[in-house]
Amino acid sequence: MPGWAAPDAGAPTPSAVTLSEISVVSAPPSAILTPGTPNASAGYVGGVTGIGGSLLPVDSASAGIISGAALNARPVTRPGEVLEEVPGLIVTQHSGEGKANQYFLRGFNLDHGTDIAISVDGMPVNMRTHAHGQGYADLNFLIPELVGAVEFHKGPYFVRDGDFASAGSVRIDYLDTVAKNVALTAIGSFGYKRALSIASVPLGEGNLLVAGEAQVYDGPWTVPDALRKINGVARYSQGTALDGFSITGMAYAARWTATNQIPERAVVSGQLSRYGTINPTDGGDTSRFSLSGRFSATDDTGITRASAYVIRYQMNLFNDFTYFLNDPVNGDQFHQLDQRVLGGGEVLHIFQGDLFGRPLEVEVGAQTRTDSIRVGLFNTTFRQFRSGILDDRVLESSGALYLDTRVRWAEWLRTSVGVRADGYYADVRSDTPANAGKATDGIVNPKLGLVLGPWFDTEFYVTYGGGFHSNDARGVTATVDPASPLFNIIRSPFLVPSTGYEVGLRNRSIAGLETSLALFRLDFTSENIFQGDTGTTEPSRPTRRFGVEWTNRYAVTPFLSLEGDLTITNARFSSYDPVGNRVPEAPTTIASAGVTFGEPLGWFGSLRLRHFGPRPLIEDNTIRSRPTALVNGRIGYNFETGVSVSLDVLNLTNIRSDQITYAYVSRLPGEPAEGLIDRVFHPAEPTAVRLTIAGRF
Repeated sequence: MPGWAAPDAGAPTPSAVTLSEISVVSAPPSAILTPGTPNASAGYVGGVTGIGGSLLPVDSASAGIISGAALNARPVTRPGEVLEEVPGLIVTQHSGEGKANQYFLRGFNLDHGTDIAISVDGMPVNMRTHAHGQGYADLNFLIPELVGAVEFHKGPYFVRDGDFASAGSVRIDYLDTVAKNVALTAIGSFGYKRALSIASVPLGEGNLLVAGEAQVYDGPWTVPDALRKINGVARYSQGTALDGFSITGMAYAARWTATNQIPERAVVSGQLSRYGTINPTDGGDTSRFSLSGRFSATDDTGITRASAYVIRYQMNLFNDFTYFLNDPVNGDQFHQLDQRVLGGGEVLHIFQGDLFGRPLEVEVGAQTRTDSIRVGLFNTTFRQFRSGILDDRVLESSGALYLDTRVRWAEWLRTSVGVRADGYYADVRSDTPANAGKATDGIVNPKLGLVLGPWFDTEFYVTYGGGFHSNDARGVTATVDPASPLFNIIRSPFLVPSTGYEVGLRNRSIAGLETSLALFRLDFTSENIFQGDTGTTEPSRPTRRFGVEWTNRYAVTPFLSLEGDLTITNARFSSYDPVGNRVPEAPTTIASAGVTFGEPLGWFGSLRLRHFGPRPLIEDNTIRSRPTALVNGRIGYNFETGVSVSLDVLNLTNIRSDQITYAYVSRLPGEPAEGLIDRVFHPAEPTAVRLTIAGRF
């Protein structure tokens, strides 16, 4: 299905189509190594194709499904960047390659995932009560070639979305099988090497899929990243997405040295090069092991789906962001430790029937999750322990029930009325007794949707919903500063509510072109975020964001497709403070454009531009970041033998720009004891090339 062209919403849908089915239909496994083929890769599919198995979904102008091949058509520096295929989403990095990405969407600096909920094969990626930051979402274990489809929603309007989903949610689905086995090797600039193999074979009444990946990378940094990563997936599946099951195991481990952001003044004075570092021992290691399963069945009443998972995760992270501000002798490096086992699952049933003779669906579901966590913060010098700040044990559990009723009242009118209830419990056992305790909280949110049309190939959408993000449980029970126990602190709320509104339209009047326009608003009661860098919680004021998104996908011919997106957002604190009302790091303008060409055999290619506009770095807007515009390109050839060769050129124009910029107080040797406020930045890598040779057999 070329373009972002959903079927006519007014036409009857022949059968229920689930996300897993779209994985196969929109991204045929043979397209994995031919991502330049527009028919295989332009696959944006509007929610009306049946997100979650629904016959009568009520989506919005900012929801859809992306084929796996579309993601793989993007030349990217790191795995998480493939999610920039989601319109308006920026995925960047401010540290070493093994650390979670930094996300920006709809006027949010989402940090490492605070308000964007990400899942892979039904397993949450966001980590709550995490050592480095609430909602930390590390996607470095993702194998893009295994992605069958990505379902995305923006805004808190959808009943299956709970914690961390106020700005949006992204669900990534892996393939069950590949039509041909895959062997791939890649080499590139700055010590980049990658090997990947994917194979699937019939086994019993089902199929076994196995994938393995290894990667090394140094980067352009004065102190090499020395990334070493291994990754594996094994899945057994039977049946179909509507009647079948699968069991999947994943294993991932990585270690790296990090070049963190550096102060602009050190580069201007010549103390550092753009690719230099102040602390050459920053970095870390991480691992993730998981076992998950999913089940689906169809009967006369509708569709039943269930999934469950257990994950063992650990991370050691060494950072030094303020250099010599707090300790002019030993430096300010700290070690963040996170070790956890988490498990949970979801079960839902979609009842299908009629109401007064009109098609009706009632979706009922339940979700649960429990994390058993050890989380610590320690002062270090060159990764050697100096003193402890905190070392806590946390048990955190949550459960949710949701209900959604969808009715097609007429060929031009669909509605959705839903409600979601979430409950949370935490037991914090702290090495600072005053910060130990138990906490509970709950929240109930309505979710409403209305679709009018199509008229003249145009649908109109109105959506409303409440959402929330949880705060770090330690900040909910803490009463004193763990670094200075003599100082009291204010406890933060466990759950912070948000409210979103959106009106939009989607037009398909020109053959092959789908264009959508959305006007949105999102209010947050407070953006309280636990500061993992200091071990304290810093509550902020209420905020309001409103903006506009314009998204276009155009399949010009069977071998050529174009895309272009623009998001403009106004983000402000909604209560007065003389310090200023700008939300630091909130992006105002995000834009992207791309062209993809090629056919299953012969030449293929892709060219992508991503513009990341300037941002206020402090509340009074006196310090701002500079804009970043990066261009990545790919050219390749598919041979009849099943071999393909491609060349990626990253940062094609070799622009001297920044992946990310902050402004805060830090201190270099010889500077005043109180430090200096300055821009600190992580530069974009210079032009790099990567050659990939792959075979299908």
